Amino acid sequence: MNDVTLLIVDDSPFNRLLLTKRLAELGYTNVVTAQNGIEGLAAIAAQDFDVVLLDIEMPELDGIGVLERLHASGRAEPPVIVISALTEMSAVVRCIELGAEDYLPKTFDPPLLRARLSAVLEKKRLRDLAAQRLNLLEAELESARLAQLALVPRDFAAIAGHRVSLHAAMVPARQVGGDLYDAVRLDDATLLFTVADVAGKGAPAGLTMARTLGLVRAAARLLALRGTPDPAEILTLANDDLARENEDATFVTVALGVLDMRTGRGRIAVAAHETPLLYGAGLPPRPLPGLPRQPPLGAMEDIAYRSGDFALSPGEGLLLYSDGVTEAEDRDEAFFGRERLLAELNRLERQDGSARAVVEGLFGSVTAFADGAPQADDITALGLRFD
Repeated sequence: MNDVTLLIVDDSPFNRLLLTKRLAELGYTNVVTAQNGIEGLAAIAAQDFDVVLLDIEMPELDGIGVLERLHASGRAEPPVIVISALTEMSAVVRCIELGAEDYLPKTFDPPLLRARLSAVLEKKRLRDLAAQRLNLLEAELESARLAQLALVPRDFAAIAGHRVSLHAAMVPARQVGGDLYDAVRLDDATLLFTVADVAGKGAPAGLTMARTLGLVRAAARLLALRGTPDPAEILTLANDDLARENEDATFVTVALGVLDMRTGRGRIAVAAHETPLLYGAGLPPRPLPGLPRQPPLGAMEDIAYRSGDFALSPGEGLLLYSDGVTEAEDRDEAFFGRERLLAELNRLERQDGSARAVVEGLFGSVTAFADGAPQADDITALGLRFD
């Protein structure tokens, strides 16, 4: 048991000596002592201990005070067994409420001391093992998140061209998210752009996201061999693959467009996704009109998706986004909402209507609105502007 380090915090020299002797008889020889709560806290701050044996009644700072400070620190502190007399049971209860693992009568009965220490050390071993595995899992998820983010484009200047500027951003709610965006040139003048949202979170959603991204790109490249592809045809091909043997019933909502960057004209298809917003050119932001409501990808095979025409005038932009924007919550669990999104988009466009300024400004607005509240959903937005 030489690998176990214990701390005794007790103002009685006799108790410290007796408890140290009892511990040595049980094989615990790495023992540090402190004669009051202040010294005990200093020792805990300076060294890692496996268990702290803490007296309740002490001058300067008693055991309850030590536990209160440990509890308030918010850090992972060593487990504590409080040392008590039989007349101090109400104080023992308070100590356990503050996080103490167990209590030990001041008789220091060896069999009871062995049992209490063994139980607390085993719980600590299991907690340490769980924390170690959690750290490994978080490292793996972080690696997966970086791999996921590497799938989506970030060099927007190389993708956009002619009269179109472009910018997009994605912030997963967890290490791996279910949102995606994409923007790719199908030829010198034709831009394919999309934002999609996979139902669910975590690794399964991330895998479906990667699969959807690959299917959309492959279908677009295939159809582009015979001319400018219709977004509806791309969704139809991708959906048939996603819906086939979809035992987990994983659905994907999508807004997918194809744009001629020379003229500002294009077509767009929306499958159960948020309707893209048109903004700029002196007009208030508004949803693109006339787009048919359609089921998400993966729901069933053989769906013939439809698309609609749109045209951007000089100075107009288009914003595609996931519902993580409108459903972002603040500390009072209120939603960011569609009306606030339209108002922010109008404000940002008047300040600087560039695609980058609009997307970055929108993310800043959502962050300010949340005010530190946990992010419940992935947040994704893609903006493009025709000049």
